[in-house]
Amino acid sequence: MTTTRAGCAIDADGRIIFEVPQAHGHRLLLRLRPKKGLPEETLHVLDLNSADEGRARAVLGADPVLTEGRWDVYLLDGSERTRLRPGPRDLRVLVDGHLRDRHAPLAVRVPYVTKDGFLAVRTWLRPAHAEVDRVDFTGGALTVSARLHGASLPAGAEVRLRLRRDRETLRTLEPQVGQDGRSFSFTVADETLDNGVWDMFVRPAPGAPMIRLARLLDDVADRKQVFVYPGATAGGIVVRPYYTVDNDLSLDVKQAG
Repeated sequence: MTTTRAGCAIDADGRIIFEVPQAHGHRLLLRLRPKKGLPEETLHVLDLNSADEGRARAVLGADPVLTEGRWDVYLLDGSERTRLRPGPRDLRVLVDGHLRDRHAPLAVRVPYVTKDGFLAVRTWLRPAHAEVDRVDFTGGALTVSARLHGASLPAGAEVRLRLRRDRETLRTLEPQVGQDGRSFSFTVADETLDNGVWDMFVRPAPGAPMIRLARLLDDVADRKQVFVYPGATAGGIVVRPYYTVDNDLSLDVKQAG
């Protein structure tokens, strides 16, 4: 049996164009992967239209129609579905995605190959987003640079570190805001951080919702095992930044030694 493969490319407008061998009467199905033990609930179907050289094409528009998660890609024939293997993927337009201003809501989609070799699309959908640029260690201090999309940073902006095991435990830092009102940086040099994992947020203004720091705007669907940082020792603790399974930036704090 011949394995059906789907190629895909992302254009300058943010659309994903899928191509498969011509299959009359078929459509393309995107299925939001349910959490373990739960039934599937969310499906999105795309029409396949004839293209050149015996191919069929489906287009996922740039509108934020997919909720955040992982979407598996199938060829749909009536009620029968066949999961698709990946063909060529052209993601060049995503590589410098962090250089372009994004508007709210922020919709990010990255096609990728699953661990078992199938085609899927990783999606994020957020009201606003703080894109991490650089993570640096200097003299035992951790400095993070980022840029806000979908919001700005007026006077009173704060960076907040929140202890994951106790959401009431917060540390507040003052960011250094760039002239554009969106770029900012901050330094973590506080040796009083409790042991545990600290999630990182920016709050643009007093009373505003907190915005998670993450790195989403490129072609890397799963960053945790790709961007690995060493720990830095400050006083009696070791602070190690890392990306979570959702590509959010967090800090792991442990006692030194």
